[in-house]
Amino acid sequence: MPNVAHSHNSDPESGDMKMHELLKAPAAPVINSDEWVRGDPGPFGLLCFGMTTCMLMFITTEWAEKTFLPTVMCYAMFYGGFGQFVAGVLELIKGNTFGGTAFASYGAFWMGWFLLEYLMITNKALFVTAQTGKTLWCGLWSFLTLGFFVVTCRKNGCLMTIFSTLVITFALLAGGMWNKNCEQAAGYWGFFCGSSAIYAAFAFLYKIELGIALPGVAPVRFI
Repeated sequence: MPNVAHSHNSDPESGDMKMHELLKAPAAPVINSDEWVRGDPGPFGLLCFGMTTCMLMFITTEWAEKTFLPTVMCYAMFYGGFGQFVAGVLELIKGNTFGGTAFASYGAFWMGWFLLEYLMITNKALFVTAQTGKTLWCGLWSFLTLGFFVVTCRKNGCLMTIFSTLVITFALLAGGMWNKNCEQAAGYWGFFCGSSAIYAAFAFLYKIELGIALPGVAPVRFI
């Protein structure tokens, strides 16, 4: 009977070469098979929010004509609304309570905004100007956003920038119901907020896919 142990170790150089090849082989990404959502929905949700916000602010800043509104409405319903709501649900499934709550809230906001604008256009007689109600509405969302901002003080600079400027945007929109200049100022702050969300989306995407850490993604702990 041949000596199996001897034949297995008869070529030590061949064994060393195989071990060297294994060490050179790239490591496979570690995937948690128990987690249903394996990707990060965060960048997608931020793009949904940022792109739609910037599009609306084109009108608020008066960079675009008001006839551009139907285009914004369509994107608000499907990209800013439905898309962001889906991102929120996926974040909740992954266990990210803050991301899921924020994305789902603003996704629902955009879908509600679309429906309100649609009804105001198709049933003008039923929807007269309600300055007080809209002022309180924007003020309430400013307060809600302030609550989210507190949480971002333990997240990163990108999220802190987005939510702090969104608080200001909603507050200015509340005042904009009574003052045209205030409304236009809200457009500039809102555009900066939306742009910040787009930057954050790509900053997180580059970190995940390329390993590049752009400014603002480092964790912070201010509270």
